[in-house]
Amino acid sequence: MAIEKNNIKIQAIIRSTIIIASVYLFLLSIKLLGHSFQTFGHGFAETLINMTSNPFSGLIIGIVATSIIQSSSVTTSLVVGLVAGGALTLETSIPIIMGANIGTTITNTLVSFGHITNLTEFKRAFGASIVHDFFNILAVIILFPLEMFFHPLKKSAIWLETIFSGVGGYKAFDPLKYILEPVIKFVDEIFSLLPFANILLLIFAFVLLFFSLTQLVSTIRSAVITRLEIIVNQYLFKNAFIGFIFGMLLTAIVQSSSVTTSLIIPLAGAGIVTIAQIFPYTLGANVGTTVTAILAAMATQNPVAITVAFSHLCFNIFGILIIYPVKFIPIKLAELVGNTAGSSKRNLAIYITIYILLHFIPVLFIFLT
Repeated sequence: MAIEKNNIKIQAIIRSTIIIASVYLFLLSIKLLGHSFQTFGHGFAETLINMTSNPFSGLIIGIVATSIIQSSSVTTSLVVGLVAGGALTLETSIPIIMGANIGTTITNTLVSFGHITNLTEFKRAFGASIVHDFFNILAVIILFPLEMFFHPLKKSAIWLETIFSGVGGYKAFDPLKYILEPVIKFVDEIFSLLPFANILLLIFAFVLLFFSLTQLVSTIRSAVITRLEIIVNQYLFKNAFIGFIFGMLLTAIVQSSSVTTSLIIPLAGAGIVTIAQIFPYTLGANVGTTVTAILAAMATQNPVAITVAFSHLCFNIFGILIIYPVKFIPIKLAELVGNTAGSSKRNLAIYITIYILLHFIPVLFIFLT
């Protein structure tokens, strides 16, 4: 018994150490990303800005990038790094953030395909997975034109950044400068000895970012997954408020809305929870996933980068305020599509094909423009 307790303590210490190390590497990768883009000079920055100077192109780039990466946290963290490095502006980054919200929904839909052999289960699972899509798409349809003409997200994010800096929020992260800068200088000196130093440094920053986030998510997930099913069944869907808070906190912990929303799809397929019960949880996951970008922005100590991170939060908050009062719209749309797709094998094939094509069309748009 004593040996078993010691093993549990050792495992807890190892996990805590990995989490701390992963957070450090994540923050380091963000700083390196901004630093590496700065080494390319203004020419590269102008080329990148021209790519996203059209807000609609920025929206599409956000969708495509996140569809490939399958993490809006990573996409928004990259955007924060680019803004900190001067490669993107606040105006060109906000549409990318909007697109990232749409692109992150593929994973939970793919999970619903696991019920494809049982049409009844697939009907419920597919509907539960695409309610996330409908919320994000409706939010973009409403907020994208409003942002282009009136800039509510930009103004709100700037206001939040001002308030946050006024109370010393991100300045509390000043010690990171002393923790990260020596390592950045060391890495910079090593890469300066290599040919194509700036390109290699950029690649290294990307690899480090993906590695650190993967380690962070997998370690925390392994620590809570054994208890998660009990928590979900007993507490998660007690009411809409609890569902929202739980979705937000769980996503903030694992740093992936794809993970937290995917976890509940099998429950929906089994008929344990309904789309209406899942919807608030999905909204909470959307808010929780903004923590990564905010954390990344804190590391940059760049006011514009912090504003970008807050714009992601504002987009989700505004979307909730606008759409939740008419929540029956995304819920009924998801139920309708789920029921229709699961009504026959023919419909199933048609809807899956359409869904997949909808995520390839933006890619074609980028190549053709």
